[in-house]
Amino acid sequence: MPSYTPPLRDMQFVLHEVLNVTDALKAMPRFADMDADTLDAVIEEGGKFAAGVLQPINLSGDDEGCTLDPATHAVKPPKGFKEAYAQYVEGGWPALTCEPEFGGQGLPQVVSNCVSEMMNSANQAWAMYPGLAHGVYAALLAHGSDAQKKTFLPKITSGEWAGTMCLTEPHCGTDLGLLRTKAVPQADGTYRITGSKIFISAGEHDFTDNIIHLVLARLPDAPVGSKGISLFIVPKVKVKADGTLGERNAIYCTAIEHKMGIHGNATCQLSLDGAEGQMVGQPNKGLMAMFVMMNGARLGVGNQSLGLTEVAFQNALAYAKDRLQMRSLSGPKAPDKPADPIIVHPDVRRMLLTAKAYAEGGRALTAHCALLLDQAEHHPDEAVRKESGAQLALLTPIVKAFLTDNGFTATNACMQVFGGHGYIHENGMEQFVRDARINMIYEGTNTVQALDFLGRKVLGDQGTALRAFGAQVAALLKESSANSNLAQFVKPLASLAEKFNEFAMQIGYQGMTDPDEVGAAAGDFLRVAGHLVFGYFFLRMASVAQKKIAGGSNDGFYRAKLQTARFYFERLFPETASLMITARSGVGNLLSTDAALA
Repeated sequence: MPSYTPPLRDMQFVLHEVLNVTDALKAMPRFADMDADTLDAVIEEGGKFAAGVLQPINLSGDDEGCTLDPATHAVKPPKGFKEAYAQYVEGGWPALTCEPEFGGQGLPQVVSNCVSEMMNSANQAWAMYPGLAHGVYAALLAHGSDAQKKTFLPKITSGEWAGTMCLTEPHCGTDLGLLRTKAVPQADGTYRITGSKIFISAGEHDFTDNIIHLVLARLPDAPVGSKGISLFIVPKVKVKADGTLGERNAIYCTAIEHKMGIHGNATCQLSLDGAEGQMVGQPNKGLMAMFVMMNGARLGVGNQSLGLTEVAFQNALAYAKDRLQMRSLSGPKAPDKPADPIIVHPDVRRMLLTAKAYAEGGRALTAHCALLLDQAEHHPDEAVRKESGAQLALLTPIVKAFLTDNGFTATNACMQVFGGHGYIHENGMEQFVRDARINMIYEGTNTVQALDFLGRKVLGDQGTALRAFGAQVAALLKESSANSNLAQFVKPLASLAEKFNEFAMQIGYQGMTDPDEVGAAAGDFLRVAGHLVFGYFFLRMASVAQKKIAGGSNDGFYRAKLQTARFYFERLFPETASLMITARSGVGNLLSTDAALA
């Protein structure tokens, strides 16, 4: 059975030594009293909950899955999930970053980001239940009316009510402009909503008395396409004017999807048959409100894969140190044993270090994005809010796509470390692979993220946000170039930074002549950008570690940082060269293939 130890030391390193988050938080009046000890204490308690409560029911939850009663439409999640949710609520975790006005604790997102990573390491299927509820909270906080906020947000903050996002329909996934669910206005100001939704994570369960579904639907006179979509609150149980619960609403789970992974999460088909709902925001402007939830979910999905990368690495490392197989090619390393532990073999180390590097790079990036979110929402300087929001928008598709691609690569590598035992369910490794695979698909496939990144975030603003990030890279390179001990990291990053500008201009020019060129290059382009971002953070981490060692520290933690950075730059970073070649090859080898695909 797999195990999990929260990576508290590494989180503290990123937060306090690399990002200096407490200094950044003190610039925001809301967090002025936040200190490192408080942050660490909350994160440590989150780790205890993840490792002590969630991890022990992960494998069994995958075995058992969820059960639907067709007669009542009720869904029963795996044994222990409801009890774990009750402990989650009792500990005040749903309220962590919510507004004090609605009963929240008002803590920064950098704290929640760490807690979320640990919960996903411990049990991604379970962690998705409260994750969806928080997304509903964020969307209503940004776009709900005062009355809606007063009615729904305190209950979501307390964990008494859960939530979902209902977008996908049987005939449309990413292309929401095709959705058919209808919303008919009523004389009392409500709407009767009819249609079918599929792939609804946490769509039905018994954790809470109510589930608040955010549903996209069309008004009778709505324009065609995405400009004719409105957003509605459709509670599982109707809510009376005084906030108490009324009768059951006409939204029911009709089936649970039989899927590859995350078996412990109820991925539901929902049927709405004249269900009562109320509009959020303005008519035909529903996507604007839903994108608050969707963008938050994209950051959250990246964090899911980060969590799986970390737990897979931990278990593969422990196995590699214990498993005896063959002898080292350079001679026995454990002569007192019948064979050497497999960690002595170079390719085993390659797989382990790939997962370790992807985990450490991802952790730095997600923490940085969480801080950007705090600054975008709470910094007193409007310019800082604007700059933080722009960089967060730029990095969001990288978090979603690059981290989830890396997560699948890493979990596969860690399963391979186990050899045949990795293919056996009780060891847990194959579950990590199966669970990681969905993260590349939902909340907008990684191809969609790549198109968004190149088409909208780079070309759409003429590269303004990208140049701003490039200026940060240039400043770090200038600062680090004087330290000869960092040359092994500075040189490859500087080389890519220089090449990337030309690369982006060339792809942009190709896209101007033929839009399909953007589609052909987007996936490779995003991965190159992802490595540029990771390279930036690995140089920052290496710089901190080098300074500690130069100052006399004998802590092996810092030596490990330098070794991992060296592996990343020498073994993983060079992928950018081949990616730029394939991206530049153009669209012809893809679209001029009618005979090949006949």
